Amino acid sequence: MNIITIILQIIFIHVFLFLGIAIKQFLDIPIPASMIGLVILLICLFLRIVKLEWIEKGGNWLLAELLLFFIPSAVGIVNYDEILSLQGLESILLIGLSTFIVMAVTAYIADYIQMRKGSVSK
Repeated sequence: MNIITIILQIIFIHVFLFLGIAIKQFLDIPIPASMIGLVILLICLFLRIVKLEWIEKGGNWLLAELLLFFIPSAVGIVNYDEILSLQGLESILLIGLSTFIVMAVTAYIADYIQMRKGSVSK
């Protein structure tokens, strides 16, 4: 039963991806369709149109398996000798710096949310 719940929740998350694709085709804005779908999902969560319980298990599974989605691109990098040049070094440093910034901002937001939950529950 748990696997069926996860599959249904992933399908529900994909509904927002398809909404993003439809909006992207209709409006032709320079934002990826997946990001449009995520923003729609975020808005629906904030407005309580979608409850967190409806997507939590599926989202947690997707996050747990996220590394598998990056393996093909990581293996593909091996085919490019340019990665070892100065331009490649700059790209690697830029990726490392941006990854650190994303991790720091995520940690800050998670800490803020956790402190806010703690103050609300007391």
